[in-house]
Amino acid sequence: MPYSANKDLPDNVTNVLPSHAQDIYRAAFNSAYDEYKSAEERQGDSSREETAHKVAWAAVKHKYAKGEDERWHPKK
Repeated sequence: MPYSANKDLPDNVTNVLPSHAQDIYRAAFNSAYDEYKSAEERQGDSSREETAHKVAWAAVKHKYAKGEDERWHPKK
């Protein structure tokens, strides 16, 4: 299910990512959820939602990295 606001994201996202990273996550998730609605479009046995979460985390990791302090920071 697509997310309409960051407050609707799962706790494992909102509890660890800064606001801007949550924006990236939500946009990527929603886009992937639409793009991978057909099982033929997904790899393996992943569900539509599982695939969208994987895409969303990958999008966040393009702009953010987890630091030694266990917090997510923008990449330089």
